[in-house]
Amino acid sequence: MSRRVALYPLLALALLPLAACDEPRAAGDQHAIIVATSEDLWFQIEETVHEALEPTILTVRDERTFRVTHQDPEGQDWGRLQRLRQVLVVGTGEEPWTQEALDRVRPRRDDFQAPEILQAENVWARGQRVTIMLVPEGREAEAVEELGPDLHALLDSQFRQYALSRMFASGRDTILADSLMQNVGFSVVLPNVYRYSVLDSVFRFRNDNPSPSELIRELAVTWKTPIPDEVTEEDLVEWREILAREYYPDDQLINLARSAANPFSWNGRDGFQLQASWETAPGEWPAAGPFITQALPCPEQDRLYVVDAWLYAPGRDKYEYMIQLETILNSFRCG
Repeated sequence: MSRRVALYPLLALALLPLAACDEPRAAGDQHAIIVATSEDLWFQIEETVHEALEPTILTVRDERTFRVTHQDPEGQDWGRLQRLRQVLVVGTGEEPWTQEALDRVRPRRDDFQAPEILQAENVWARGQRVTIMLVPEGREAEAVEELGPDLHALLDSQFRQYALSRMFASGRDTILADSLMQNVGFSVVLPNVYRYSVLDSVFRFRNDNPSPSELIRELAVTWKTPIPDEVTEEDLVEWREILAREYYPDDQLINLARSAANPFSWNGRDGFQLQASWETAPGEWPAAGPFITQALPCPEQDRLYVVDAWLYAPGRDKYEYMIQLETILNSFRCG
């Protein structure tokens, strides 16, 4: 991470506990970001900030990773919106709201050098993280563009940590992972809340809490022997269609309108991956979601593992759950 990024969240918590207790509790989602800056500066940096913080991911549609909303701290809604969980302050340090955020950093440091990114906790609410993008006067727009990649890397990394902490709140099922490796020849690390079933050497791992009508995360693992000389996108489509038709509760039709198929490296080996979306057949209850299907060769066993992860999350932002599925896929081991 760039030296222009300085983090002091725990410092603020430790040094200002009494002030934090007097504040209301923060509200809002972790991926909803309020950008606090003047109207004039926002006009100059709006496109840059959206480009930095809202790259899209492939789900059923192109979906933004963060939701960014601007608020002028001199406007009438600032008193309410400044209490949201994620706030990005952009300023030179002369603005009252920027000074309030910097005050949470000053107990440890008071020599700020713009352009720079800093962070503090509990500025206007408990459980709040405020990111400060300090920019030099006269070069505000240029500095925001310069700091944009660092800003996204920082916030995305913290959001991923948040997603994983929620994912493994129930703990890691290492007993299951060890048992699978010993008895079947592969392992995958799942949260304890997943349950699994086996039919015809197809292992399915499912988490449908709180309700399958609201949220489903599922992983299926099977294999083919011998390992074919080549794996193509058409192969993965065919294999996934068979999985869905013969082993999933409801058939899932593959929609390749938005898709990505590419080779990738896993555990020092070459695999192949297809990412696209699924949907129910016409006449069935309308449902859809993203999936990732991977072909992972394991020469020690002469097996080509086919691993399929899919999500059903209607009406929800899906980035957090895609991070969870990718983490599970990355934990796969064999041999």
